[in-house]
Order: sequence, then structure tokens, then C-alpha cells
Amino acid sequence: MVSLDKKNNRTKRALFSSFKDAFSGVKFTFKNERNFRIHTVVTVLVVTAGFVLKISLLEWTIIVLCIGLVLAMELVNTAIEQTVDLIVGESFHELARNAKDAAAGAVVLSAGISVIIGLIIFLPYVWDLFMKLIESII
Repeated sequence: MVSLDKKNNRTKRALFSSFKDAFSGVKFTFKNERNFRIHTVVTVLVVTAGFVLKISLLEWTIIVLCIGLVLAMELVNTAIEQTVDLIVGESFHELARNAKDAAAGAVVLSAGISVIIGLIIFLPYVWDLFMKLIESII
């Protein structure tokens, strides 16, 4: 019979291994997928803008959700592309193309909605800065 301590240690190792594998997937995607790197740069710019413009806690929550959604969709897209490529190899199959296109479409849709949300959140702050600048000139 396995002692509770040994079972807990195996469970902890398995959990640690799961997180390590997940971060390896993020690292792989960052290194190999240009769009993931672009989304990462945009993330840094948006977070910087959020700090500079002092957006509200609710706005931060929405921004973080959008960032997480887009990056997660990129990871899923990469997983689907890798799996399809493994299965079909160099051959062409209409269903493989459809699967890859649908996954890419999910990324585009989530990114597009995130841009709209970002504009809704950031434009009033930018407008206020612009108006203050105009008032200081006049």
C-alpha cells in the first residue's frame, strides 16, 4: 500500500510537470509563431498605456481578459496547426485547410473584438488628454 506522503509527492511532481509542460508550450509558440510575438508586443503596449492613463480596476479586468483570450486563442491555433501538420504532413487536404483556417479565424475574431473593447476603454482617456493639450495651447 502506498503511503499518503508518497502519493502526495507523486501528485505534486505531476502537477509541477503539468505546469512545466504548459510553459514549454507557451515558449514554443513564442519562439515559432510571429503572430504570438506580435500579440505579446501589443500586450506590453496596452499594459503600459493602462498604467500611463490610469484606467479603472474594472477596465483593467476587461483588458486582462481580452489579453488572455487572444493569447490563449493563439496557443490553441498553434496546437491545431501542429496537430493538422502532423496528421497530413506535406499533402493537401481540404478538411485540414478548413481546420487551420477556422482556428486562425478564432484568433482574428478574438483580436478584433479586443481591439474594439480597447478603443472603447482607451479613446475617452486619449480624448481627455487631447482636449487638455488643446486647452493648454489656447
